[in-house]
Amino acid sequence: MPTRTFSLALAFSCAVALAGCDRNVEPFTDDAVEEPDLARIFPEGAKVEGSPIMPPAGEAATGAAARGSAPPQARSNSGEAVRGVLSLAPELAGQVPDGAILFVIARMGAAGPPTAVLRIPDPEFPLAFAIGPEHRMIQQMPFTGPFTITARVDADGNAISKNPGDLEGAAQGAHSPGDEGIELVIDEML
Repeated sequence: MPTRTFSLALAFSCAVALAGCDRNVEPFTDDAVEEPDLARIFPEGAKVEGSPIMPPAGEAATGAAARGSAPPQARSNSGEAVRGVLSLAPELAGQVPDGAILFVIARMGAAGPPTAVLRIPDPEFPLAFAIGPEHRMIQQMPFTGPFTITARVDADGNAISKNPGDLEGAAQGAHSPGDEGIELVIDEML
């Protein structure tokens, strides 16, 4: 008899559990989806284009966007590359450690998150560089500038850390996509 009592108790417990289930199993309704607040990601004043799936507010989805996909290159190129030459100040010759990584960074403004980062392992100076839309940190962010262009030779290869012995430099002025002939001298040791 104890087995029968256990079986009945188990059946009763399952019935109570299923009756009290509050999972939402109703059919999906096509409610409007709210746009996320991108103000924390994009710098102030940056123009943010609609995503490939959700059109800008007030516009109806058409073509590929209406089907939930976009052509692969539809939003990838919002500007041309910024080109120049990187050199090392003579007093820092011989200070580039083996295995170092060179980071060329384009920012909209003097501070804030980078718009694009070009990573070059084991750099040899002087060296020509081109940083463009394909190097953006967030692909939906437009590559329109103007940019401040900086460079850092980083011994540990971690773009976030700045350690003693890392080398830095900055190009003079602000630069727009398509600018060429930028001269950037790495002239400071941290």
